Amino acid sequence: MFSNSPTTLIQETSHHNISLSLWWLTTFHLIIIIITIIIIIMNPKRRRHVYLLDFACYKPNPKCMCTKDMFLQCLKSTGRFQDESLDFQRKILDKSGLGQRTHMPEALLEIPPNICLAEAAKETESVMVGAIDEVLMKTKVKAEEIGIIVTNCSLLNTTPSLSSMVVNHYRLKDDILSYNLSGMGCSAGLVAIDLAERLLQVHPNSYALVISTENINGGSYTGNNRSMLLSNCLFRMGGAAVLLSNLNSDSNRSKYYLKHIVRTHKGSQDYCYNSVMQKEDDDNITGVALSKDIMSSAGQALKANISTLGIYVLPRMEQLKFLLNLIARKSFKKMVIKCYTPDFKLAFEHFCIHTGGKAVQDEMQKTLELSDWHMEPSRMSLYRYGNTSSSSVWYELAYCEAKGRIKKGNRIWQIAFGSGFKCNSAVWCALRTIDPKDEKNLWTNEISEFPTDIEN
Repeated sequence: MFSNSPTTLIQETSHHNISLSLWWLTTFHLIIIIITIIIIIMNPKRRRHVYLLDFACYKPNPKCMCTKDMFLQCLKSTGRFQDESLDFQRKILDKSGLGQRTHMPEALLEIPPNICLAEAAKETESVMVGAIDEVLMKTKVKAEEIGIIVTNCSLLNTTPSLSSMVVNHYRLKDDILSYNLSGMGCSAGLVAIDLAERLLQVHPNSYALVISTENINGGSYTGNNRSMLLSNCLFRMGGAAVLLSNLNSDSNRSKYYLKHIVRTHKGSQDYCYNSVMQKEDDDNITGVALSKDIMSSAGQALKANISTLGIYVLPRMEQLKFLLNLIARKSFKKMVIKCYTPDFKLAFEHFCIHTGGKAVQDEMQKTLELSDWHMEPSRMSLYRYGNTSSSSVWYELAYCEAKGRIKKGNRIWQIAFGSGFKCNSAVWCALRTIDPKDEKNLWTNEISEFPTDIEN
């Protein structure tokens, strides 16, 4: 006989139904969680945050310091320059915006200068190692933790590559992703950042090291073609190392995170493509020729770049003004309607504009309607360190930090031009206020001297 009463059976049935309901509810929630995780993982539009832990700019040894007179004396000692060429370079130097304390490789300060591959490689290795050592010390990241490395140098393309030089020096791990960019000019530093960012999107929990530099020894020109003499006068020794991370745990100790990268390439137009060209002159001497179209090429590239960038960063009202102006100019072609340049000061607190030369800086300040305060990092970097090519935007950001200008939430626009012809932009957002008392860089011990009046 069954001993269970009807009441007991009802209670057991109720408990069974409740347990079954809880099981289904738990299972349902678990399925939802699993589906959500799968969607997050598989969704290609979801991008990982890329953090900038820290960066370091290379400050050459004081014995590499080069005054304008020293530079001209070294040029004369080669015995290869005509008097007209020496006089031309003297005039360019006087109008360049460079000061008296820029740096040249030791080999080029010899009398006569020692221009060779061995010295060129030695120069670049010293710059890269100097910058990397400092950034690793700042971040406390070990070399063996780095999973991605990207180097860029336009004029020195050694075998093995510069990225392999870094791998060898630091004994980096065998499965490191190593890339070397060459021939991409002064905007290659931001191309390298873009490449590293893309790699960090598909390689979780990784550190990426980006090293940007230019080789002065390898880029020296000893002929008499005026279009090739300009680079002698502007470019100086320097480089920067930048450590990026996609680890969420690094968000608390990082300085910045990357908001946008916008790249513009006008190489499809011949006059832009040919505006900066490495070639041989009539005497078979290799140099980099800057054509008369370089400023118009830069203008075209800048216009295209800021038109794209503006969509991401400008307030809606500025976008509307720009759109209405564009429509008006397209609709009323017979009328002279001035092109409206959006006020990018509403989108950024700080501007790091490539130190391409005083003429480039003047044009950028005029086009973007920037104040002297906004242009100060660029002008002082050109004055103190010269045109350090692709690393120049990092010298400028270091200047802003040393001045105590970077506050939490500030937006920084780095913009650079390069052969091809290219205009590239990077937008960073400060994750914390940078206290110059705690953050030391190459400007720290002399920042009180700046800004200073530029001689020319």
